[in-house]
Amino acid sequence: PVESKNEAAMSELVPEPRQKPVVPMKPMGINTSLLGYIGIDTIIEQMRKKTMKTGFDFNIMVVGQSGLGKSTLVNTLFKSQVSRKSSGWNREEKIPKTVEIKAIGHVIEEGGVKMKLTVIDTPGFGDQINNENCWEPIEKYINEQYEKFLKEEVNIARKKRIPDTRVHCCLYFISPTGHSLRPLDLEFMKHLSKVVNIIPVIAKADTMTLEEKTEFKQRVRKELEVNGIEFYPQKEFDEDLEDKTENDKIRQESMPFAVVGSDKEYQVNGKRVLGRKTPWGIIEVENLNHCEFALLRDFVIRTHLQDLKEVTHNIHYETYRAKRLNGNGGLPPMTVETEENHESNL
Repeated sequence: PVESKNEAAMSELVPEPRQKPVVPMKPMGINTSLLGYIGIDTIIEQMRKKTMKTGFDFNIMVVGQSGLGKSTLVNTLFKSQVSRKSSGWNREEKIPKTVEIKAIGHVIEEGGVKMKLTVIDTPGFGDQINNENCWEPIEKYINEQYEKFLKEEVNIARKKRIPDTRVHCCLYFISPTGHSLRPLDLEFMKHLSKVVNIIPVIAKADTMTLEEKTEFKQRVRKELEVNGIEFYPQKEFDEDLEDKTENDKIRQESMPFAVVGSDKEYQVNGKRVLGRKTPWGIIEVENLNHCEFALLRDFVIRTHLQDLKEVTHNIHYETYRAKRLNGNGGLPPMTVETEENHESNL
């Protein structure tokens, strides 16, 4: 009797296996002939119109020691003076004693599409005698932007469109030594690749021969692999075979992009081109035989800009959000100092 009672109790606890839901019949084929035009394809046009009305945010960070042409390259990328103009430090301007974060915002419009571009510069990075932990203020800034977005998101009466100050892309400038990466380069990318999309760039590539450039690119790729550093586009985020094939080519051949930046125009064979004048001729910035600037521009703006934004939101921000909500069970108020710092940076 005791056993029968136990069995009865068990039968109450163990639920009956649920019936599988009825799977609807599959359509005869993908191209099922319609009796007339529905208009599903207009969704693309609807999305395009909405984007053109609202515009979109894109926030790009540039990191590297001074004198590598960071500002010039960003100005060349967006064909306008979007980054502070500097050809090295002026005599009056001292090298910052600590890493500073300077964000400059612009609205760029092309073909009726508005982009609110923010360029985040990091003067002082890598310029000290002791550069230990100089990546920390940069990581702090990146996380502060995630925090800011999260605070807006968890508000009961939240904004219809949350202002997006999150860093979507970090161009990391590598010095064209031709030897190997500095410990600082590895340290920075090791820490920051977990929180932001890093795109490594070899600066001032015109200082190397073609053979030196090819060898240096291979060496940098190898060093990053040995140190377990994943740059963008990360292998684990490839969505399908087409993505994987396209991104593998970028990872194995293009990265890191060896570039030359210039916002000066010269006349070459009757055409105005962006370039750098040398005693041996003009290095054309957008000529693939001269440097890989065009590849970098196409990658960041023309093919992967939306993906950079999506990986930031769905992966990096989501990781931060999960840690914050799991770790604290709530959100402590942002310190006044942090808010003031952020506002002064903008």
